[in-house]
Amino acid sequence: MRYRLYYWPEIQGRGEFIRLALEYAGVDYVDVLRSRNGKFIEIKKFTPFAPPYLVAGKRVLSQTANILLYLGPRLRLAPRDEAGRLWAHQLQLTIADWLVEVHDTHHPIGSGLYYEEQRREARRRAADFRATRLAKYLDYFEGILRRSGGSWLLGKKLAYPDLSLFQMVAGLQYAFPRTMARLEKRYPRTLSLHQRVAGHPRLARYLASPRRIPFNMQGIFRHYPELDQIRINSKKT
Repeated sequence: MRYRLYYWPEIQGRGEFIRLALEYAGVDYVDVLRSRNGKFIEIKKFTPFAPPYLVAGKRVLSQTANILLYLGPRLRLAPRDEAGRLWAHQLQLTIADWLVEVHDTHHPIGSGLYYEEQRREARRRAADFRATRLAKYLDYFEGILRRSGGSWLLGKKLAYPDLSLFQMVAGLQYAFPRTMARLEKRYPRTLSLHQRVAGHPRLARYLASPRRIPFNMQGIFRHYPELDQIRINSKKT
């Protein structure tokens, strides 16, 4: 099957979590809006709320976690048993929550406003994210890795949530380099996972290719230096 991914062509965003799974699996897919004359199509049945959405044969699926729930078993990136698949989905949904909190560090009031229109609120939101929320998520995934019985979140075999955790770490290193540099020693398993995913031959080729859209100031992960102060205690910010 040739998959067709519909997502914005200028940013990694939520679509990148799907691209990583497709690239890792080495399957045939088209990143439609990045191809010549590519455009969104009208979908009347099971209409998506917003991109990304994936066309797989006659199926149209939207929502990143839902798409990965579908792709996981088909790309051999999820367990065969139902309990394992639901556990992978649960981890992906937690990553989706985390991603929203990252976005809200620079757009805490509204997505329709420019960053400059909510800079003061963004500083307060980012300070709380750095002080409390970031470590809470990193602690959680580090603990899952410690108890998994293997090198990956689900144990001895890589699954799609591992690719998504890689993307979260990569994005956070771009958006909050000073904060991440200060915290990284506390999370050796998470950082090791990030490095192992990046070093996988197929993924390494993708990451070094033009297909990997660079992080930029239009995506979810954005680097505003004033939001990356290294003071960790939110009461002092």
